[in-house]
Amino acid sequence: MKIIKYPKQSEYQALLTRPTQDISVIEQRVAPILSRVKNEGDAALRDFALTFDKVHLDSLAMPVEEIEKAESLLSEDLKKAIHQAYSNIYKFHEAQKSTPEKIETMSGVTCWRKTVGIEKVGVYIPGGTAPLFSTVLMLGIPAQIAACREVVLCTPSNHPAILYAASLCGISKIFRIGGAQAVAAMAYGTESIPKVYKIFGPGNQYVTAAKMLVNKEGVAIDMPAGPSEVAVYADDTANPAFVAADLLSQAEHGIDSQVLLVSTSEKIIDAVNEELSKQLAVLPRAAFASQALENSQAILVENQEIALTLLNEYAAEHLILSVENAEEVSEKIYQAGSIFLGNYTPESAGDYASGTNHTLPTNGYAKAYSGVSLDSFVKKITVQHITQEGIKNLGKTIIEMAEAESLDAHANAVKIRL
Repeated sequence: MKIIKYPKQSEYQALLTRPTQDISVIEQRVAPILSRVKNEGDAALRDFALTFDKVHLDSLAMPVEEIEKAESLLSEDLKKAIHQAYSNIYKFHEAQKSTPEKIETMSGVTCWRKTVGIEKVGVYIPGGTAPLFSTVLMLGIPAQIAACREVVLCTPSNHPAILYAASLCGISKIFRIGGAQAVAAMAYGTESIPKVYKIFGPGNQYVTAAKMLVNKEGVAIDMPAGPSEVAVYADDTANPAFVAADLLSQAEHGIDSQVLLVSTSEKIIDAVNEELSKQLAVLPRAAFASQALENSQAILVENQEIALTLLNEYAAEHLILSVENAEEVSEKIYQAGSIFLGNYTPESAGDYASGTNHTLPTNGYAKAYSGVSLDSFVKKITVQHITQEGIKNLGKTIIEMAEAESLDAHANAVKIRL
């Protein structure tokens, strides 16, 4: 990692730039893929599977026999771990349910909101170099709790853990499609794949660009999301080995991931760098992690106030506070996807099994977006009921405002009732 000492605030923007490609260039490559799927349907999907994945697909649907045998291909320990993660994630998200509260704004006028699940949602799970069955749980469980009527899953992977997790979440419509073409299939619908109203899931910059493009056409998406990232704020109370392990846990995602260490202690930065070298040497995915570290840096700052300014400007997807009084410090963080407190809360706990959702805003989008939650899978519909007494009480107000806006028909809709 590069070490930057005591940067000026004017340098923050350049220092904190993510290693992403020009989105306009990527969109130009993705747009023709979306267009072909929109116009040619399944035929385009089969052609792209052959071109990009070197796979000939007779059927786009995942074979039922593969889904049914997935459980038998997993170890008992892994199935137990998946069930524990399922239980924790379910418990945390189920607690996010809200009960409609009827509010009488004035005598005879009652308003409330009811919650309904989005009818049709799509989940994308990338193939890539890691089978992200944990993401199936993170997206499938809140969809299950929200009672979405149709959940479509697209993935180029037939890893049994992905299929097993999907079954646990009640997802049966699984299709063997990856990349931008999978996003297009769910956005437009094809002969085999149903059109959905909202698309969830991570992916590379091409998948992200595809989601952004279909969003412009009216298909909702979870959030703009790119390569994974973590920031760690560490002081002298931090454990350098723990910090290094957390940095590497994100760096191993891929060469375009980024990790950031911010500290008030030069001693800690040096110790973390030593630990990075030791731990990197024995990592199976060391090639990915070492390239990601080239895009990453450790920043030494004078004090906590400067550290927090820097971290809020960065707006990390994952933020680990390995500092004294971590919970108190967290109250001063207002831009982050998810926060991890203290020396014994690794970011990987949130990735897998603590209960919080790991689908989070990256690339600075935490300044405006929340991570996925139960609310991501539902709509809030307002309801109001006005009695005869209520329209008498409220009517004059409505008429006065409507006539002031020269909208006489609005006023008449009240007058006729009075």
